[in-house]
Amino acid sequence: MKKNNLSWGIGYLLVGAIFLFLGFQFIDRLSSIFFGLAGAFIGPGIMMVYRYFYWNRPENAERYAMRMEQEQIEMHDELKTKLRDRSGRYAYLLGMCVISISIIVFTFLDALEIVHLGKWITLFLGAYLVFQLIAGWVIYRQLLKKYES
Repeated sequence: MKKNNLSWGIGYLLVGAIFLFLGFQFIDRLSSIFFGLAGAFIGPGIMMVYRYFYWNRPENAERYAMRMEQEQIEMHDELKTKLRDRSGRYAYLLGMCVISISIIVFTFLDALEIVHLGKWITLFLGAYLVFQLIAGWVIYRQLLKKYES
């Protein structure tokens, strides 16, 4: 297994430790958010470090090589590649619909004065929608350029 995986695991643990420290520093509403973020980083960090040491043992080297070979076959399978592409597109379209509906809902909530941050939420969601549209267009053009030449 690559040393990069160990580095990422240690990085996750460090970020989790920072959030844990911040959770103990702020004893109010923010502490629960910081404790949640600490758990969200420490848990995967521990798993990454554990997997690194587990797969680097000499008795697991052959199984790891077979596993990586099988993973490469799976990644380059044409049908699965098409399905991944199609599922990514559907997720993208679903996200666009959710953002569009959210803009309308928050606009109504702001107009009825139910939510006081509705204006900011609406502006954020509108900017996110524009970003997602532009990003999708740019990525498509780059992929098209890559396969045309």
